[in-house]
Amino acid sequence: MINHKGLTIYTDGAARGNPGRGGYGAILMWKNDSKEISAGFSHTTNNRMELLSVIAALESLNRDGLDIEIYSDSKYVVQAVNEGWLENWMKTDFKGGKKNKDLWKRFYLIYKKHQIKFIWVKGHASNPYNQRCDELATAAADGNNLQEDVGYSVTG
Repeated sequence: MINHKGLTIYTDGAARGNPGRGGYGAILMWKNDSKEISAGFSHTTNNRMELLSVIAALESLNRDGLDIEIYSDSKYVVQAVNEGWLENWMKTDFKGGKKNKDLWKRFYLIYKKHQIKFIWVKGHASNPYNQRCDELATAAADGNNLQEDVGYSVTG
């Protein structure tokens, strides 16, 4: 299933209520090694967790210039990058009240350090890596070690 010669990342976010408790999970795979990461938050949204899963995975890397494939079941994240929405949002400083500006700006800084290809996968459709990321995200959201999503606000 993994034919990519570079780094492969699977990500997922979850929210119990939207907004509500949330979490993210990610699996990073390089050659024969893999690493899982996850975290939970006390009050956030599903879209923030989907995006934060990508950010956390990329921020966990210890070098720049990698060839990366990121698999996500979030059309919000995948389309924002692949269809050029993010580039337009950055150029207009998120004019019109686009949500999650703090996370998109954080993502953009690290995104530019690598060669990244986003691939959308259907969620909950028997992809074992996507399913594992969902398990990590929901377990984090249901856990007791919840962090505060400091950038989240009801207004965006």
